[in-house]
Amino acid sequence: MSLTSNLFFLFLAVCLLCYYLVPSGRRWVVLLAASIVFYLSCGIPAFLCLLYSAIVTYLTGLAIERIYARYTDRKESRKRARRIVILGMVLDFAMLGVLKYTNDILGIIGQILHGDFSLKGILLPLGISYYTFQTVSYILDVYWKRTGAEKNFFHYMLFVSFFPQLVQGPIGRYKTLMPQLLEGHELSFRNLRFGLMRMVWGLFKSMLLAGWAGLYRKAICADLDRFSGIAIFIVLLYSVELYGSFSGGIDFVLGIAELFGIRLDENFRRPYFSVSISDFWRRWHITLGTWMRDYVMYPLTLSRWMGRVGKNARKRFGKRTGLLIPMCISSIIVFFVVGLWHGAALNNIGWGLYNGVLIAASNLLGDSFRKWKTALRVNEKSMYWKFFTIIRTFILVNIGWLFDTTKNFGEAVKVIYFSFTRLHPSQFLSIAAGRLGASYTPTALIILGSGVVLLFIISLLQEQGMQVRECLSRRPVLVQVLIFTALLAVTALLSPMAAERGFIYAQY
Repeated sequence: MSLTSNLFFLFLAVCLLCYYLVPSGRRWVVLLAASIVFYLSCGIPAFLCLLYSAIVTYLTGLAIERIYARYTDRKESRKRARRIVILGMVLDFAMLGVLKYTNDILGIIGQILHGDFSLKGILLPLGISYYTFQTVSYILDVYWKRTGAEKNFFHYMLFVSFFPQLVQGPIGRYKTLMPQLLEGHELSFRNLRFGLMRMVWGLFKSMLLAGWAGLYRKAICADLDRFSGIAIFIVLLYSVELYGSFSGGIDFVLGIAELFGIRLDENFRRPYFSVSISDFWRRWHITLGTWMRDYVMYPLTLSRWMGRVGKNARKRFGKRTGLLIPMCISSIIVFFVVGLWHGAALNNIGWGLYNGVLIAASNLLGDSFRKWKTALRVNEKSMYWKFFTIIRTFILVNIGWLFDTTKNFGEAVKVIYFSFTRLHPSQFLSIAAGRLGASYTPTALIILGSGVVLLFIISLLQEQGMQVRECLSRRPVLVQVLIFTALLAVTALLSPMAAERGFIYAQY
């Protein structure tokens, strides 16, 4: 069931009606039933994968808590609980690894041996990476005693399967999400209004902006030799497509949750206004970044192995550099994992390592950069310097997107090469004139450009601290209805019919 289908909107209306009609103490049952029905619509095998992950991690949590209750010796209880955690994580990640990475690995083998070894018909359940990471965070939180183990399996099943976030996140934490799911929120006109506002804005970004940007990008990629003079335009289009689809999808699911009075974690905070790569990753896919920080980077940095590395580095390179080296190694490993999370293909891994190396280099060279800025009397608080850092970061991010938007590493290098050796902006005029095909009219380009300008203006206002929905809510109800009806109509009427109906990260 696609989230943008008419069937889903009917399904959502029925869920809302049932949720607010039943007694508040049983409203979580409606959410659980709706989540199960939604995932069953994706197929029974996909639902069984979800159920497997829920059962494995639910039993793991109970086993950990029983060990802590049985053994009073802290060292002994930790040792036994650690074995259970490792077993639970292996069983949980094993399903993700087999289903998600088998064909990627076979594809790499095929590239080396010049053959096709891919397996047909391997199931990739909807949102498998999201609920796997969410369930792993739960058992680690129980192990670290950040939360108690959930005794009620049906409560836990709701935490794992809550249908809005199954599609593409955000990755929730048990301690903050579970109480909201069980609370039984009362009907609120504000929640309904704000939720619908966010849903419409999400649809605008994901269907209209990402739709047109994606069609133009694919058309140029398909005829790259002919349009090699504007190869750089491919990655700019992909920036719009990826951000529109992913952040628009997140807005849409956060809006759905808000209809029920539930606040899911924010996942984007205007990442293209970032002043560094580190800042970008604090703004882009926030819940994945915090997951990697809390469950990969911190444990890795504080591990005994990394402690020995840091000790040796301090002896050889001095205290300052010696403290930075473990952090840099951890950053590279974390972003290798982030790249692997996107897929085992070489371009995904290359993209992850590219980001990790940039962050590690910026940490290692931090003192040198500060001396350079002092020597040149750079005013870091000036508007011009901030503008420079935003543009610099945007360029670095888009170089990284080349690994994601192209088929393989070789094609990414080809696009970079064309961008410097065959740059002919005049070719843009032929695209503007509609020479890509019948669908690519000047009107279509105006629609895309106008949408990008609107997105930029709204984002700029938000970056300056304006709460756009709050401001709109203070206007007369008729004005609010007219604005969002117009936005919804524009999205429905002007979005490309050929665009994929769905979200770009739905199969992660």
